[in-house]
Amino acid sequence: MLSLQTLSRREWLRLGGLSAFGLTLPHVQARSAVGSFGKARACIVLFHLGGPPQHETWDPKPDAPEEIRGEFRPIATNVPGIQVGELMPKTARRLDRICVLRSLSTNDNAHSSSGYWMLTGVPHQPMNSENSKPGAPNDWPCTAALVQKLRRECNGLPAAITLPEHIWNDGGLTWPGQDGGFLGRMANPWLIHCQPHEPGFQITGLGLPDDVPAERVSQRVSLLEQVDRALQNHAVGRIYDAQTRKALALLSAGRARRAFELEREPTRLRERYGMTRWGQSLLLARRLVEAGVSLVQVNWTRMKEEMGGSPAWDTHAKNAQNLRRLMPIMDQAYSALLEDLETRGLLDSTLVVWMGEFGRTPKHNANAGRDHWGHVFSAALAGGGVRGGQVLGASDRIGAFCRDGLILPQDLQATVFHCLGLDLHTEVHDTQGRPVAITRGQPIRQVL
Repeated sequence: MLSLQTLSRREWLRLGGLSAFGLTLPHVQARSAVGSFGKARACIVLFHLGGPPQHETWDPKPDAPEEIRGEFRPIATNVPGIQVGELMPKTARRLDRICVLRSLSTNDNAHSSSGYWMLTGVPHQPMNSENSKPGAPNDWPCTAALVQKLRRECNGLPAAITLPEHIWNDGGLTWPGQDGGFLGRMANPWLIHCQPHEPGFQITGLGLPDDVPAERVSQRVSLLEQVDRALQNHAVGRIYDAQTRKALALLSAGRARRAFELEREPTRLRERYGMTRWGQSLLLARRLVEAGVSLVQVNWTRMKEEMGGSPAWDTHAKNAQNLRRLMPIMDQAYSALLEDLETRGLLDSTLVVWMGEFGRTPKHNANAGRDHWGHVFSAALAGGGVRGGQVLGASDRIGAFCRDGLILPQDLQATVFHCLGLDLHTEVHDTQGRPVAITRGQPIRQVL
């Protein structure tokens, strides 16, 4: 058994790949003994900003004292012996398709730095650093950016898309670890700001304005080609040309535009997901992977009424009261996504990752809330070659520390790449031109 309480700082640095040689290829290759098997064609990442509590979701502790377990009770799932929190009844009926991970850890209690590790597979320097900003030395490309770099576009759509907005802290401070990092802007996943639950939802810019005929577009394309030839040896010109070609491809790709037309879906199906921003974002994610996008990350961000206090899943106060509002939205949309993918024959080829930046404290605070807790927390995988109906890893009796089967963020990342068929020995180059492998982790073998 491995307890996080017994790990020294030196051991944490070794596990996190922060040693002096942590960025060199030989170190990574020594840890990577597998290539890929690639059953998944696409991946949908569901990122729950704020840190969902492990106790009320995937890792209930019914035998713990009341101040630990809280007021909710576990319920049975469709897999004998596995329980989840009582606010997840729809998810409980689909547990046979889900692999629960109960032993994730970052040992980091700050939103942005723990989130950076979860999004990139690389620890933030320094750890426990709140409101950290993007940029060196914390400029490792996020998982979505690496997919954008390594996978081809399809049907005029990019390989990786983030929606309905980026992740940010109070004051509008953008988290690090959401872009192409040292790979540059061309590796950024497409960020689409949208409100897919609002009436008349559409993405602007996916079609020609009514007053712009095709002939005028042709003339503009001709002019752009002349500019391209003039700038072909200039770096800015090459970036501009690539972006222009993407825009033109999107304008001409009817299938790309149709992917965003949620009104094509039956009203009953839309209502099954829930007519919320989260629910309709998950439905949009399904449509995007159908259209050929390799990775869609859907961020659970703040609702309009949550601009301060305990926004999203950051339940510092009134944990139970907030969960009564949050959990039904999550449970409805998540279970609908799995059901919809399976009905369409897409679940086996689409990996669905349920995650956040960390968990919550075992003991409630004076405000009846749970505070930040990166020492142990839960995530879940479904579809894409994952063996469902199982729980991997375990926390201790109060959900405070890892008791068995420690999983680090880079191992979760390596599992995603492995499922997507990306060879873990694939190299990219850092700002110094040094070759580095795309992940420092090992796939979680029991998942597959």
